[in-house]
Formats: sequence, C-alpha cells, structure tokens
Amino acid sequence: MDALVTWFDPQPAAAGLPARMPSPFGHEIHPLARRAAGIVRAEVAAHAAAWRLGERDGGKMFGVLVVAAGDGRVGFLRGFSGMVDGRWHVPGFVPPLFDEGLRDAVWRDGEREMRALAARLESLVSGDDAVVARATLAAIDGRHADERAALRARHAANRADRHARRASGAQDASALHSLAQASRADTAEQRRLDARHRDERAEAAARVAALDAERAALEAARAARSRELLGAIHDAYVVPDGRGRGRRLRELFAPDAPPGGAGDCAAPKLLAHAFRAGLTPVALAEVWCGAAPRTGGRHDGAFYPACRGKCGPVLGHMLEGVACEPAPLFGAAPIAEDEPRVVYADPWVVVVDKPCGLLSVPGRSGLLGDAVSTRLRRRDPTATGPLVVHRLDLDTSGLLLVARDAATHAALQRQFARREIAKRYVAWLDGRVDGDHGVIELALRVDLDDRPRQLHDPVHGKAATTTWRVLARAGDRTRVALFPHTGRTHQLRVHAAHALGLGAPIAGDRLYGRAEVAPGARLELHAEELAFTHPHTGERVALASPAPF
Repeated sequence: MDALVTWFDPQPAAAGLPARMPSPFGHEIHPLARRAAGIVRAEVAAHAAAWRLGERDGGKMFGVLVVAAGDGRVGFLRGFSGMVDGRWHVPGFVPPLFDEGLRDAVWRDGEREMRALAARLESLVSGDDAVVARATLAAIDGRHADERAALRARHAANRADRHARRASGAQDASALHSLAQASRADTAEQRRLDARHRDERAEAAARVAALDAERAALEAARAARSRELLGAIHDAYVVPDGRGRGRRLRELFAPDAPPGGAGDCAAPKLLAHAFRAGLTPVALAEVWCGAAPRTGGRHDGAFYPACRGKCGPVLGHMLEGVACEPAPLFGAAPIAEDEPRVVYADPWVVVVDKPCGLLSVPGRSGLLGDAVSTRLRRRDPTATGPLVVHRLDLDTSGLLLVARDAATHAALQRQFARREIAKRYVAWLDGRVDGDHGVIELALRVDLDDRPRQLHDPVHGKAATTTWRVLARAGDRTRVALFPHTGRTHQLRVHAAHALGLGAPIAGDRLYGRAEVAPGARLELHAEELAFTHPHTGERVALASPAPF
C-alpha cells in the first residue's frame, strides 16, 4: 500500500463519506478533509521556521486529499503548491506532477544557456566597453549642452541689445542693415555649432546605438529561447485523469501557453499521485499556512478553493471519470422576480436596491444572463441607454444607479470620473480593527491566474483609496462605514482584508475571507447611501437603504 497515505484512526464510518467528491472550486470543506488539514497544519507549524513560512511571502498553500483504498480503508495524502524551501520533494508529501528526468534535462541545459545569454546581456549594459561608450556619449552631450546654453545666453543678450537700439528710433538705414546682419550672424553661428555637435557626437552615438541594437536582438533571442524551453518543460507534464488517460499540459491550455506554475499547485499533484497509486479521491482541501503574501488575499489557516486560471483546465481534465460535484456557478441562484426594488425613479434616472446574488450586468461567459440590467430592460423596453451607470459585486447588495438614456448615462459617468458622486457602504468585518477611522491607499490589479480575485500591486496596480470609520464593535467583529473614492473592482473587500488595510475581511467573503463561507451565509457588505447631482434638474439627490444585516 502507498507509503504516503496516512490512514485515519479510527476509520470513518461509510456513512460519513460523501456520495460524490465536493468540487475543488467550491467552498464546502468535508469534515474528513478538515480533519486531515488540521493534522497537516500542526505538522507544518513544526517546520515553519525552517521553511521560512513566517516571513513575508513565505506562506504556502498546502493541500490534503482524502482517499479510499480498494480494501475500503480511508486515509489522506499531503501536498503543497510549488516548492517548499527550494525543494520539490519533502518527505511525507506527494511528488511533483512532471516527469522529473525530462524536466531536469531540459532545465539543466536550458538554465546553462539562459545564464550565458544573461551574462552577455549584462556585459552590454554594464561591461567596460558599454560603460565607456555611454560615458563618452554622456560627456559629449554634457559639454554640448553647456556650449548651447552659453551661446543661447550670448545670443539673447545680442537680441536684447538690437531690440533696444531699434526701439530708440535713431538708427539710419546703414545702422539698421548692420543690426540685421548681426542677427543673421547669430543664426549662422548657431548652425555652425549644431553641425559641429552632430559631427562630434556621431561616432560615439553610433557606438551606443550598436550596443543597444545588439542588446535588443539578444533580448528578443532570449525571450524566444525562453518560450521554447518553457514549452519543453511543459511537455514534461503529462496530466492523468480518472479514467487513466493522460494529456500534455500544453494541450489543456491550447491555443494559449500554460500560465506560470500551472500543474504545480497542490490539487493536481495530489490527484495525480492518487491515480498512480490506485486510490479513489474522496475530498480535497487546500489551506494557507504561514505569512500572508504582499499582494494580500491569503490568511494563515484559511481554506481556499482551487484557482480557476491555473487549475481550471487542469482539474477539469483530471476529474473526468471521478464522481465529483460540478463547480459552483455563482450568480445562478434564483432571485425573486420583483427584484431589484426601485427606490427612486423619474423620466431619466432610476435607483434600485440590488439584492445579494444578482449581477449588475450579465456575465462575460454568457452562462449568466440574469442581471439588474436585463431585468430593468424587460420592465422598461423604451429605455435607450446602457442603463447601469456603475456596478456592485454579485455578492454586494444596496443602491445602484441606472440611467434611462445614453445622454443621462454619460453625464452620470462624468460625475463618477470627477468623484462627485458620494457613496457610503456599511459592512461587518470578521475581526477587530485598531483605531476608529482612517484612509486606505492600496493600488489594485486583477489576479491573472485567479479572476476575478484582485491583488495589491504597488507597481502595476491602479490607485485605489477608501476612507473608513468604525460604527460598532461586537466580540471579534467590527461594523464599519466605508467611503470609496475610487471604483476599483473588489476595492472595499481587498482594502478590508489586506494586512496593510484593515486586516479584517468582510464577513462572508468567499474570496478574501479567513475561513470558508458557511452555506447560506452572505457577504455582509451593503451600499447604504448614494448621492448625486441630477443631470437634468441640477438638484442634489440623496438616497438611503438601511443594511439588511
């Protein structure tokens, strides 16, 4: 029997096993998976210092897969995403998915080749020849700048003198001709200086241009070779499914290339090992252990579903032949036909109270067409505008602004762009917040591997600002008012959850929360107040909708 399986003791009753494996993309954590994760978390904690999991960006996603053997015994496998402490292999954990001999051969030769290219590039940037060439050109440019500045100053003085002499009115034709000649002489002098500078600079500039061209060509060659090597590495990944069939990683993402780290997450490793060992998958769980990453969105001890970007195509293939629940489709739950409730309406503007679970606009995939915009268009087929002026997340409830024609829509969007529309949200946070008020400024961008999750990225992210104020505290929960000054996707949710923000996720947040969301729970975030200047009457319209929690 497989040595990497830890058998439960005592063994669970057959009635305690799920009829179908819960979806890795859902938030349901089976009790057996939770039990196994607790054991692994304790083991990982004992190695946290050695594995540097307490350092910033040192945290790691670990996984457990509950499995059943042919003789009926039930146990679990351990896995981790990527590497731990620079190692693919750690005793007691399942091995990587790839063919190690093939990958090592490609990587060993490829790494040597890439190091040579990197060294050549480095010499083109900071080698002696490059440094001297750029320093020579910089010195010439500096001297030329000084000469141009001195000439401009002298010519400016000449012009001022000529202007004063012409303004005196006492000049005869001969004197005026002399002044014109002097002006032409200055122009000729400027042209001679420019020509001399071009000649003096040409050789040094050509040398630097040649270095830059060589560097650009080398960078292009390195990028192309890197793609080739990455493709060869991807070919070392043969991904099995529950029927015993294997497909190469590149096939699963074609025509696009697999994203970085695809196939290296805990879930694919665990399933692949179970298939190799003849074990039946029963339940899977992935839990974050250690420090939160700088980007946010992960908390020690929290369970997270598999990411859709890297693991969606991989697990979709691997679970073929496995009795598994389908991936949840958020936004597909039925919503009462009389929703959303209208709280304000006139010939140009409508404001509705959007319920939790209803999209603002239809989803891009085409699977989810039910939304505020589609419902309102059915109610008012005469409306001509894009309707929804801004958006609330699927899980967020509250006041949503709608325009009945394109001109009104454009006018209201201009108010949003100028930050003239005031919004106040209320939320319960899962944690205690230090202080009573403040401002959060954390730039955000989408997580390309796990849409729609957002990340804090101070380099490539878009500026996002939120003002906050504590309204109440109850046990380990905090009620806050949130005032977004920008409208980034998931802004309030990330600003609440991130360690550099409030450090306390919004209760019920299935994306950024500290723990899995219980069945029936909702995101406790509500757009409670909205104020705007009516684009046709000029009046300030202020509306309120008390939070339902």
